[in-house]
Amino acid sequence: MPWDPEQYARFESWRRRPAHDLVAALPSLTPRTVVDLGCGAGQLARRLAERWPEAEVLGVDNSPAMLERARTTPSRVRWLQADLGVWRPDQPVDLLISNAALHWLDGHERLFPELLRALAPGGVLAVQMPRNFEAPSHRLLYETAADGPWAERLAPVLRTAPVHAPDVYYDWLAPLSRRLDLWETEYLQVLEGDDPVLEWTRGTTLLPVLDTLAGAELDAFLAAYRARLDAAYPRRPDGRTLFPFKRLFLVARV
Repeated sequence: MPWDPEQYARFESWRRRPAHDLVAALPSLTPRTVVDLGCGAGQLARRLAERWPEAEVLGVDNSPAMLERARTTPSRVRWLQADLGVWRPDQPVDLLISNAALHWLDGHERLFPELLRALAPGGVLAVQMPRNFEAPSHRLLYETAADGPWAERLAPVLRTAPVHAPDVYYDWLAPLSRRLDLWETEYLQVLEGDDPVLEWTRGTTLLPVLDTLAGAELDAFLAAYRARLDAAYPRRPDGRTLFPFKRLFLVARV
């Protein structure tokens, strides 16, 4: 999909906060090897390299545009373009971390146990994923996709439930973990500007639509979606827009 680093970075402060919370929840460890799976523009990988200056840090992403942006900031992180669904480290890893990336992949019942098995003894898997797919921002997107002449083309590319409930991950991972922590946090994001929820989704959720539709048809889709969002997320008297956003966190140690 055509990831746009500039669009994604428009809400950087809000996107960064779950990553900070995930890192803050890590158990005590001094890793020799760290992999950031779905590293994007590299902010988290660079932070981890600063935290553990002796560790070998690798950032993996499938977007050339995001990795190009990552390389513009000097660091000792090594960057790798790869398909996150099939790439696995060739040596056991002490810390495998993924912030807001694995929800793009299918087959979590296979993926997550495989990631645990990629850890060295005492290693940690730390994951954060959005779990707001029943929120109006997503539900209205699916409704808009199903209502227009684009329905047949959008149906195969929109995934309505890519992340499972926490207890499902518990059942998959608890038998393989020495310790497993799972929790959810809903952030009340206070957004500014015109059509902020639409602009947020342009950076992530809307990517399959932007990759499928074009021209007047895309404009018509966005107009219909914008009208639904305006009703669901009205601007407050102070001009800001409240956008609740739920995320799932998982920290497993083997």
